[in-house]
Amino acid sequence: MTSRTPSRSDKRNETGTDHETESDRAGGARLAFEQDSILPQESFTKAPRISAKARTREEEDELKRARREAQREAARQHTPPRGPLGRWWRKVQASPDRISLGMCIVALGVVYGDIGTSPLYTFQTFVAGQGGIQRVDRAAVLGMLSLVFWSITLITTVKYVLVALRIDNKGEGGIFALYTLVRRYGKWLAIPAMLGGAAFLADSVLTPAVSISSAVEGLKTIPVLEPVFRENGNLTMVITFVIILVLFAVQSRGTERIGKVFGSVVMVWFAFLAVMGLYCIGNDWSIFEALNPVYGIRFLFSPQNPVGLTIMGTVFLSTTGAEALYSDMGHVGRGNIYATWPFINIALVCNYFGQGAWLLRNKDNPALQGVDGLNPFFQMMPTTVRYVAVILSVTAGVIASQALITGAFTMVSEATGLNWMPHLQVRYPARTRGQLYIPTINWVLCVATLTVLVLFKDSEHISAAYGLALTVTMITTTVLLADYLWHDKKRVGAVVFAVVFLAIQILFFMASMAKFMHGGWFTMLLTAAILYIMYTWDQGTKVERSQRRHMTAKECLPALDMLHNDFRIPYFADNLVYLTSDAEMRRLDTDIFFSIFANHPKRARAWWAVSVQTTDAPYTRKYSVENFGTNYLFRVRMKLGFKVDQNVATYLHQIMHELIDSGELPKQPSIYPKVDEDPQIGTITYVLVHKALMPESKIDSRGALSLKVKYAIRKLAGSPIKWFGLAPYNPIVEVQPLFVSTRSVPKLTRVRLHPRKTKASDHAGHTEQTQAQQSEE
Repeated sequence: MTSRTPSRSDKRNETGTDHETESDRAGGARLAFEQDSILPQESFTKAPRISAKARTREEEDELKRARREAQREAARQHTPPRGPLGRWWRKVQASPDRISLGMCIVALGVVYGDIGTSPLYTFQTFVAGQGGIQRVDRAAVLGMLSLVFWSITLITTVKYVLVALRIDNKGEGGIFALYTLVRRYGKWLAIPAMLGGAAFLADSVLTPAVSISSAVEGLKTIPVLEPVFRENGNLTMVITFVIILVLFAVQSRGTERIGKVFGSVVMVWFAFLAVMGLYCIGNDWSIFEALNPVYGIRFLFSPQNPVGLTIMGTVFLSTTGAEALYSDMGHVGRGNIYATWPFINIALVCNYFGQGAWLLRNKDNPALQGVDGLNPFFQMMPTTVRYVAVILSVTAGVIASQALITGAFTMVSEATGLNWMPHLQVRYPARTRGQLYIPTINWVLCVATLTVLVLFKDSEHISAAYGLALTVTMITTTVLLADYLWHDKKRVGAVVFAVVFLAIQILFFMASMAKFMHGGWFTMLLTAAILYIMYTWDQGTKVERSQRRHMTAKECLPALDMLHNDFRIPYFADNLVYLTSDAEMRRLDTDIFFSIFANHPKRARAWWAVSVQTTDAPYTRKYSVENFGTNYLFRVRMKLGFKVDQNVATYLHQIMHELIDSGELPKQPSIYPKVDEDPQIGTITYVLVHKALMPESKIDSRGALSLKVKYAIRKLAGSPIKWFGLAPYNPIVEVQPLFVSTRSVPKLTRVRLHPRKTKASDHAGHTEQTQAQQSEE
């Protein structure tokens, strides 16, 4: 029996619908006639649909807010500025350094928490290192104050506020944003960027534990509560545990809301620091002799300094949180940090000098000698004020944790953009893209922080590990900033900047290394683990990209056209949709091509390759289509704003409808009920392609290990099915071999079988056969 290949006129009707026989056409007509009785009239699945409205209520509110701001700006433009100060203010408000009162409050709550808690433990650590208050003399106090003041001035004010904040990537700061600006100057710059980012994330684990626990332990200084804490040794740890858990639980509400709540509190906190500092200074203005850097240098190398250069490890505690000013710039804006930093700086200096003045007045007080864990911050206050101080310090500890958590979210998001970490689900609960929430990172940080708390139990032991990793971040940030200044034709400034700040921060690092055996090992272990994840993900991505191949329309269309018209093969689906990361519209990834033809060919009415790009605008909703001159192969690129849900399935239905209406896609009426409740669109099958390394792949051991680790991390990080909202549609996840060259495998040698002998000679024959096989081998 012979069969004829149908001609093209036999294959399509006027609408482009495929038919095989007259009986099929008759059956199709009957089914179309019965369609109303097969598809239920009432909706049962409540599938998501495209709204008739172009914008959501949130977008309408955002547009109204933007119109009001534009009207106010227009009114300001029509009002002539008053004098030089008015012209300067208008110029500032029209620049990236613009200032708003609301965001200044957010800046106080989000950015300064970590550095604001430094007075809680810096001088406590100093007194303990000197051997008690009785061993603290005037030279030591003035020397310590001088080192603290000039460290804050040079590291925080000069390096970060005056230099680093001027170098941003589309308003974003931090070490990864800085790396994107300088990476074109050398591949080696990825090393300090990865190392610094890993150290910052490692320190983000310790900051909530040390800040909140040190504040909660202040409850022990209240006379009424002292017996309770003495009888329950782990009570402070339990309270800290609960506070940390609640803090991470509210992150999903957005840092803008949290920042506004914390901002008003932190204003009170820093005002309290300044007032108490000035109160303790009293009339002893001689304490400000410590502004002379000579006192600090003299004490650093003085034989009366029992800890030597390691005193710089204690001094460094006063600058922790400086990196958060840079990494959180995208959250609050550069101008708002400029506006608030002078207030923060003055408050910190006043409090440190107040503690110093109190130490000089009480160094011979016998009641304070021998006090275990003496903390000048609480001891310098009257007992009645101490109640307020404890409450505010606990709140400040929470604020300190918030500063690092939000910075960690920003860094992970930027690392994902650099392909140093897996694609994680990101939410934007606030109005700006800089204020984001990453659920996976939030709960990983939560578990890690609680583990640190349980492992080290109190702030004294946690502080032994605290700060060491942050010195690494500061050193690597200095390297990248100096490289940027060098290539920005500021070479003299780059050299001076690198020499001065590397010398200071390397000294900090060497001093902090004294903490290594007392807990610093834990921080460095976390840093190494995060660095390994970044490095292996980066190397694995490079191996994959080096092997990625693409096909032009001329290369892939002949085979696809033949399969599309081969009526002997039943339809795998009406629409076969592949999600791809390739944004180029005029080519097809070989992964998709070979998935279509692998094993049993996947014939479909239409094949789709869909990519999703996230834009910097919050509410972008655009798409582009390339059909390669066919009505069965479509390349779709969706551009969605960073606040738009990446619901690919819903948007793809809209695109298909519009293509049907325009005649680019043949009609696909559905006969039977479907989950998506769309009778105008045929069945849709989604496919995600993952890569796997073949055992025979010709690749070095480092590349193979990088790929294995990357795939393991990807499995733990979560499925793209959830990111794109495809879980209800049962997508197919395919694993394809990575197209790397393979080693030649030695061929097999055929062994001839001997004929079976009779039972009488089985034993003898078996012996002869064994000997023969052994001789052949």
